[in-house]
Amino acid sequence: MFANLFPSSHKDDIIDVMIDRGAAMYEILEFVRPIVLNSARVVEAQIREHGWTVGSRAVVSVLFNLEPVTVPQIATELSLARQNVQRHVDELINLGHGQTRTNPKHRRSVLVELTPEGREVFEQVHARELETLASLASSCNDDELVTASKVLAALNQDIAAKIPGT
Repeated sequence: MFANLFPSSHKDDIIDVMIDRGAAMYEILEFVRPIVLNSARVVEAQIREHGWTVGSRAVVSVLFNLEPVTVPQIATELSLARQNVQRHVDELINLGHGQTRTNPKHRRSVLVELTPEGREVFEQVHARELETLASLASSCNDDELVTASKVLAALNQDIAAKIPGT
């Protein structure tokens, strides 16, 4: 592939660098799965008292930041199926933490928003989460955290771009 770009003496070095970069990316991604699973377990334990699941917690976060929005908009934001999001929205409505209202732009797609109680619960939950998160990765300085965030955002964007049909 690089035969025309580099002299033969450098081709093997370039391939080695690419393999090393691929291995480094693989190693990063190997850390992500346990972080996601363990984070979900911690979050679930903290939100159980409010009747929320990890999925409904994610929906609440989108509503808190973007409300009012439609179920399809939430689904897009979370990269989830619309039907799954609708189930979480229904749970939140049953708990009194979410509500719908007429969408003036679309008759059949209602707008979803938090109730004052849902907003208050989210603010309490989120404050507790931020307090817990502030104590994590204490061996990393602020610049390293910014770099980690930048790398993970770039990986997410590039991986998402490879999803068939998107």
